[in-house]
Amino acid sequence: MTASNPDPKYQPDEPPRPHDLDADVVVSPDTHRENRIPPGQTRTRKWPVLHASDVPSVATESWTLEIKGHVETPTTLDWNSFRELPRTTVFSDFHCVTTWSRLGNLWEGVSAKALMNRVGIRPEAKFVIITGYDWGWTTNLSLEEFLADDVLFVDTHDGELIDANHGGPVRLVVPRLYAWKSAKWVRRIELTDQDQPGYWEQRGYHNTGDPWKEQRFG
Repeated sequence: MTASNPDPKYQPDEPPRPHDLDADVVVSPDTHRENRIPPGQTRTRKWPVLHASDVPSVATESWTLEIKGHVETPTTLDWNSFRELPRTTVFSDFHCVTTWSRLGNLWEGVSAKALMNRVGIRPEAKFVIITGYDWGWTTNLSLEEFLADDVLFVDTHDGELIDANHGGPVRLVVPRLYAWKSAKWVRRIELTDQDQPGYWEQRGYHNTGDPWKEQRFG
């Protein structure tokens, strides 16, 4: 992974906690842990920027999200259609395989479950392949991981629209796995019956990426 200038926004010394949230906020289970920092990780108050390639320029006017594969109704959403879908807010921590963790993020967008309810899942679907607007980039998830309550396609982080450096217009957030599974610049969701390791998984990263088990490499 390559890094660019870190995000200038700092959190306070005391990390945000999963209390005093609105009743409709989905709270990621890991935020209830007494120690919220997984083995080998260090807390950051910034939101660092790392990516595998150059940042693609994707205007909201031209952005689309294609949903295909083993679904009942293949669909392509444009920006306005996406923003009109039921919205969900998730409170979660965020762990990068490069050893930093940012605690207490507030994400807003459309849940993976809501998208799948819209298109319908066919029985043969077992895995999900996420493709980004950056050429050749994919990552893979099991369908079970993808449908967790705290998995979200987000356009807003801590009350601000996500910029291109952090994966905007829309990125995936999978809070309970390392952050490379939280694909930036998402343009396609494909449900498959066979697993297809993605860009980093093919280059030696673990196929699952559970930070609490330190599943960094395969």
